[in-house]
Amino acid sequence: MESTAASDALDAVAASVAALSRHIKSARPAGGAPSDLLRQLADDCLDGLTEASRLEAKTAALKVQLAATLVEATKAMESPSASPQERCATDMALVAEVACVLTISERTAGAFLHEARQLTTALPLTLASLQAGTISWQHARILVDETTGLDRAATAGLEAHFLDPDAENAARGCPAGELVPSRFRAKARTWRERHHSVSIEKRHQASARDRRLEFTPDRDGMAWLSAYLPADAAASIWNRATAAARALQGPGESRNLSQLRADTAANWLIAGVAEGVPSPKAQVLVTVPVLTLMGATEEPAMLDGYGPIPPSMARRLVADGASSFHRVLTDPASGTPLEIGRSSHRVPNVLRQWLRLRDGRCPFPGCNNQSLDNEADHALAWHEGGTTGVSNLSQPCRKHHGWQPMDASRDAPPGWMAQSGRRYISEEQDWEPPWQPRDIPWPPDLPEPAQPGEFPPDIGAYLPDPALVDPLPDWEMWLAA
Repeated sequence: MESTAASDALDAVAASVAALSRHIKSARPAGGAPSDLLRQLADDCLDGLTEASRLEAKTAALKVQLAATLVEATKAMESPSASPQERCATDMALVAEVACVLTISERTAGAFLHEARQLTTALPLTLASLQAGTISWQHARILVDETTGLDRAATAGLEAHFLDPDAENAARGCPAGELVPSRFRAKARTWRERHHSVSIEKRHQASARDRRLEFTPDRDGMAWLSAYLPADAAASIWNRATAAARALQGPGESRNLSQLRADTAANWLIAGVAEGVPSPKAQVLVTVPVLTLMGATEEPAMLDGYGPIPPSMARRLVADGASSFHRVLTDPASGTPLEIGRSSHRVPNVLRQWLRLRDGRCPFPGCNNQSLDNEADHALAWHEGGTTGVSNLSQPCRKHHGWQPMDASRDAPPGWMAQSGRRYISEEQDWEPPWQPRDIPWPPDLPEPAQPGEFPPDIGAYLPDPALVDPLPDWEMWLAA
């Protein structure tokens, strides 16, 4: 690379990294070092990891700008009279050269150039956050991916929701850059589903035609069997297989949960009914906005462990009487489920279900464990005056049960304190206010609300076919809360 301002800046970065590496090597602890010095060294290492992560993001932003400028310069050098074939050849040559420079495949290079173009032309907040080091390259790629197919207004809205703290109805909980990429993708996909210009019903109908079963050979005498199915069917299969696998666990069972789940599903598919394998009913938890259930809006419902689903799918779950479908009323103003109050030390099943709704999974940062038997625990111990309410409860998985939870609320899961004394916040469910159509087809026998958006406490009695809904235990507690 020639000596330019860009290369000089990169040389300075390389020199800084080398100096920091030498400093870390020289600071390695010697035997018998005092504990306070070791604690300080550990804190310095954590700070160094944080800064190195930010530096990686800033470097990625520089690569994006270099790639975008390279494309612009290449286009500017093209002859105005170049034929389409010549322009295509130039594009292919550019992709190939970028692949050589970065030592990646041409397919990956082409995708990178596309991402660079989107970031520099359509996603200004994303690029600015990447340059500031507040999001990672993985987060930036997710934003590019999840805005693909959205119009300009929806793209700007998705960006602002996650990256502009002053935006109307900005994302709750962790800033985007503090979510692990997989969890951030889930949130971004949920927002995209709710705000896409094409209704989720139409997109689901088109995608359902592509449902299929795929077989892929793998090494060591193994293979992958994958099914592309509607979300409710896939979730039911997964939860049923998980419940059956858990029922088989015990002191005399050497197989782990993943192995039991795979063996159970294989036995069901091969033999139809496997001897000795329990066949529990599927557990499907769905939250449906009241107006959607009444047919007044087409707002997506939420399938536990998956995300937004079409209203028709949610209504079908109600009509079919899904065995563990819980009809959860949401706050018409905020979209959050209703609170439940309890006074006993024992955490009852209905309150555990509320924790599942509030947290979605183990609330430890980045954990995707959606286990149905996560251990509900008091943040402030019961014997120290803690209450058995959602603001004093967390439901971490067994792996993270030993961490100290803190600062939970009705709508937000607890944060966590590490042994180092550092505090880490958890992500929240990104509840949005329900859609409020101007002309609601109000049932003739339903009392008129006192104010727009309000519902009488016995709204459940007026929902369609309430007898088909398997009621939640202590359902009256939900209505009275």
